[in-house]
Formats: sequence, structure tokens, C-alpha cells
Amino acid sequence: METKDRVYIDCREHPGAEDCGLVISGSEKEVMETAVQHAVSRHGEKDTPEFRAELQKMMKKEGMRKAG
Repeated sequence: METKDRVYIDCREHPGAEDCGLVISGSEKEVMETAVQHAVSRHGEKDTPEFRAELQKMMKKEGMRKAG
């Protein structure tokens, strides 16, 4: 994904966070930093390179968001 693309992460797609309604969108850098902060503070995750790699795989281009 190019950094100029608008991307998003839907927290519900992460195992164990299916009841979380947060969707984060913006640049890759913005989404990554916000998603890490959210996951650490809300879901008890650790900020590790492995966790960031998981989040990177969850990022989708903005036009691909599912309805509802």
C-alpha cells in the first residue's frame, strides 16, 4: 500500500475484539499509531513489532469498507 492511499482498520476484525465498534481511517501512519494506542489502552495489547505487523495486515484501502 502506498502512503498516499487512505486506509482503514476495523477493530472488530481482530480476534478477541469482535464487540469493539471502532473503525480508524486516514494515512497508513495515522492509522497505525492510533490503532496501536487504542489496542494497548482498550484491549491490553503490547506495542511490539509483531503486533504492528498484524495491524499492517489488517489495513485495507478506504474504498473496500464493508457496508453495515
